[in-house]
Amino acid sequence: MLSVLIAAGFDVATRNHAQAILSGDFSEEIEGLVSALLSFRISAREIIKSGGGQAASTMRLRDALYRKGWEKHEFIVQTIVDGAQREATSHEVDHVRRCPAGTLALEIEWNNKDPFFDRDLENFQRLHAQGAISIGVLVTRGAALQAELTKIVASTMRKEGIADIGELRDWGMKERTERQMRRLSMLLESQIPFADAFAQSFVADKFGAATTHWEKLEDRIKRRVGNPCPLLLIGLPLSAVSDYSAARPEL
Repeated sequence: MLSVLIAAGFDVATRNHAQAILSGDFSEEIEGLVSALLSFRISAREIIKSGGGQAASTMRLRDALYRKGWEKHEFIVQTIVDGAQREATSHEVDHVRRCPAGTLALEIEWNNKDPFFDRDLENFQRLHAQGAISIGVLVTRGAALQAELTKIVASTMRKEGIADIGELRDWGMKERTERQMRRLSMLLESQIPFADAFAQSFVADKFGAATTHWEKLEDRIKRRVGNPCPLLLIGLPLSAVSDYSAARPEL
């Protein structure tokens, strides 16, 4: 089933024998996950209006996973010495799928600060060490989608005929902060067209290098964060932007 995601443009990587474990013990559960991921769509307008981590589009993906049995769960790990509890730690995971063969844990990091990858991977590591999960799954923005965000935003501005910040507010854009407006003004003063200036400013601020995306996830994996927990890593593709062909920059 993972080959279907790769063919659809997703970034996919497995670590610590996860692929063998998934194909042998969790084929039905992965089929449901793949189905939810393939149906995920986000519009360019949603990307621009939301910016943050709890966009309506990502909530649709979460809801699709909930319907397939990937429920939120809080793991509680207790240490007991001579019958007395010494400590207890909790680890909340947004999506957990319990199966006869074991338990899968999944986190979606659409747009967060990149240290959240460390948190998620370290949680997976601890839960795996305790025998609470079999595999940890992380879903984030893929490399191609991350690379094209500025172009998608700029071409959407041109397509919609938005030429100033006032029209953006009328369009449903969140109010810009003073810092964001200063950055945009500096770009406009350099004679950069509004669509391109806004796209550069917006993407750098909301989807910049220090946010959760495939390259940052790869950095953690190269440093072996989360080992030895088996891991399935998935990057959402450029094709997930439903109106990308219409929003693509003019050639």
